Amino acid sequence: MTEAMQVAAPISRPAPDTIRLERLLDAPVDTVWRYLIEADLRREWFMGGTDATPGGKFELLVDHDNLSTDDVACPERYAAFQGKTWDETVIRFEPPRLLETTFQGGKNGNVSYQLFDEGGRTRLVLTHSGIASPVGAHDFGSGWDSHLAVLQEKLAGRGVRDFWALHARSREEIAKALGA
Repeated sequence: MTEAMQVAAPISRPAPDTIRLERLLDAPVDTVWRYLIEADLRREWFMGGTDATPGGKFELLVDHDNLSTDDVACPERYAAFQGKTWDETVIRFEPPRLLETTFQGGKNGNVSYQLFDEGGRTRLVLTHSGIASPVGAHDFGSGWDSHLAVLQEKLAGRGVRDFWALHARSREEIAKALGA
C-alpha cells in the first residue's frame, strides 16, 4: 500500500454533527478544483452526475463501480444506493479555493471543500457539518476518508484496485479515531 493509500487520515470532530478531514494532494489547486466541480472528473473518485456551477443546482450520481481498477462487487449493505441520485445546491463557489454544497439534498447537512496551495501541491480541508443521519460521523467519516484516498491516488497517476476493501479498512480506522 502506498503512503497515499493509508486510511484514517487526520479526522476531527469539531462539533457533534461535524467531521473534518485533511489531505495533502499531489496536484495544483486548479487541478483539484476541477476534480470537485466537473462531474466527469468527480466520478473518478466520488460521484458523477452533473457539473457544480455558481449558485446552481447539480446532481450527484452514486456509481461506485468505477472507483476500483479491479472488477469488485459492491457490498450488499451499499447495493441499494447504486444508481441513486441526489439533487444538491451550491452554497458557496469561490474558485479555486472554496466550494460548499448541500449533501443528500441537504438532509445530511453541507460539505465544504477548502483548497490551499502548498508549493504546487494542494491541502484539501473537507468539513461535513449538519450530519443528521443515525449512522453519523463514523459512516460519513469512513466514506469521506475512502473517497479522499481514491482522489489522492488519481492525482498521483495511480488507481485503487479495490475501493470496497479500502473502505472496510477505513471504517475500522475511523471508528478507532472517533471512539465509535
